[in-house]
Amino acid sequence: MKKLIACTLLAAAGIASTHVFAKETDHEGFDRDDHTVSLAVFGDWPYSQALLDNAHLLVNSVNDDHDVDLVLHVGDIHSGSMPCTSAGILPAIATANPGWNQAIYYQFQQFNDPVVYLPGDNEWADCHKSKQFSSGAPLKELASVRSLFFAKPGVTLGRHEKKVWSQAEYFDPAYPADSQFVENVIWKSGDVVFVTFNIPGGSNDDKSPWSGSFANPTAQAQEKADRSAANLRWLNTAFDLAKYSRAKAVVVAEQADLWDPEAIAVGGAGLDQYTPFVKQLANLSLEFKRPVLVLNGDTHLYHTDTPLADPTSATGVIHNTQAVPNLSRIVVQGSTNAPAEWLKLTIDTRKHGNDVFSWQNVVYCANPTSATCQ
Repeated sequence: MKKLIACTLLAAAGIASTHVFAKETDHEGFDRDDHTVSLAVFGDWPYSQALLDNAHLLVNSVNDDHDVDLVLHVGDIHSGSMPCTSAGILPAIATANPGWNQAIYYQFQQFNDPVVYLPGDNEWADCHKSKQFSSGAPLKELASVRSLFFAKPGVTLGRHEKKVWSQAEYFDPAYPADSQFVENVIWKSGDVVFVTFNIPGGSNDDKSPWSGSFANPTAQAQEKADRSAANLRWLNTAFDLAKYSRAKAVVVAEQADLWDPEAIAVGGAGLDQYTPFVKQLANLSLEFKRPVLVLNGDTHLYHTDTPLADPTSATGVIHNTQAVPNLSRIVVQGSTNAPAEWLKLTIDTRKHGNDVFSWQNVVYCANPTSATCQ
């Protein structure tokens, strides 16, 4: 069935033709066959009212770079010490900020290029926590995020929208619950397959029990089980698409730092809930044999590595996978660390091995703790 879904995506792009897959044959999830594609990548933004007030600095910096084809936000649209929106709860929780997400949506719409956003833990999974002022019910916050940022399934944000493949539309009919994950998308630019996932960081993939009046162990366990299973099926679909379309690279974007050293330290939240995803990613990357890049935020400090290249390394032992030398990873800089930067990622499939990926950090705010960014 997973191969059927991948073939359906190919058919939607006009790559295959059969009555079984007759759906949107001019679908724009498949871009022109260029060798080079560039993305502006950032996450954990904006983490303060000052950064939101200075959003034009980031928007203008990205818009002024005409190499950029697409903007990618890897989750967390406010900090873990800021309130959520009290979505679906009336009267609104006094500590909530009901208008915050709308303000972020407005800023996303100022980017000239298509914007792909994926949810982070701070805007839904952690809203029950006291440090976020117990300001929202996780499932209601997630539903609100979906209704605002994913109101048109299979269409990006940004001034110039782009069609992508959403799991809401391209789900395995044997698993109809997968259709709720409208935020999981795939697109193909040139010879590169891109895929996004709702994998929240911070609390070991939302393992920490929802607290206070928001406690609901049954609903939390069901959400986690549904999402984890859907993510694995979507991961399989992405790599099947890469295989059958002869892609030369795959880019995987999600919010959680799957190798966060603080999480596995004494007193940390742990990382074991991410292991099934990482193991499947390792196996599929090895089978693919070509370069794979993981993009994530969550831990706020820019970092690059090949986390699975050496199974005996500090990152290699966390999930106990086989060696995967063709998988690289970039953690993007968070917005509160000086200087605030966005990552310009360039993928040139004429190059070989992991050299197909190159990047540079672009400063847009010298001092993000200042009201003027100066």
